[in-house]
Amino acid sequence: SIGRRAITNTLIYVAIVIPFSVGFGLLVAIGLFRMATWAPLLSNLMKTIYFLPVAATLVAMSVAWQMVLHPSLGIVNQTLLSFGMQPQNWLSDRGLVLYTLAMIGIWQSVGYNMVLFLAGLSAIPTELYDAAEVDGAGGGWSRFWTVTWPMLGPTTLFVMVVTATNAFRVFETVATMTKGGPAFASDTLVYALYREGFVYFKAGYASAITMVFFAFLLALALI
Repeated sequence: SIGRRAITNTLIYVAIVIPFSVGFGLLVAIGLFRMATWAPLLSNLMKTIYFLPVAATLVAMSVAWQMVLHPSLGIVNQTLLSFGMQPQNWLSDRGLVLYTLAMIGIWQSVGYNMVLFLAGLSAIPTELYDAAEVDGAGGGWSRFWTVTWPMLGPTTLFVMVVTATNAFRVFETVATMTKGGPAFASDTLVYALYREGFVYFKAGYASAITMVFFAFLLALALI
């Protein structure tokens, strides 16, 4: 059914967006945090660039992404052609469209997660790194696993909750770029709720989808 497909698509979208956006956000934050010690101006410029997708209107960015992913004129397919690869229908291929939207969701979330991780990194006392080095954890990986990662535990939890909540309620990119198509391949819970309730005026069906959406968010909050 349409509702089951929307639930499945939403869960797949969430399963892709959460780990990649959190992981990339952490990597970018660590890189820029270290860069700030030897190139503060460049670090600030990169922070601004990464944060732009968060500050920009997502609907406008979705329109820009439609142009970038255009089957014949888009820069992505033009780049593939220049390397002798086959261009793809990123937004009209049933096997690709959901992953394309997930990629855009990751791109949009990394900047916000980066800011949160930067705040967490700034709060770690330098004395802990000195103590870890005295205990023999002087390498980059050792410092990360023994000091950085444990101290970022509360920040990581908050980032994951915020990212999961935003991923579950994805709407703007679907409404602007695909409208749930092709053949409901990119249909998500919130867009299905909007379509059934405000386009087809099926109030009962929309209410049922709302309760499913509420159940997912409640389970996430309890976890």
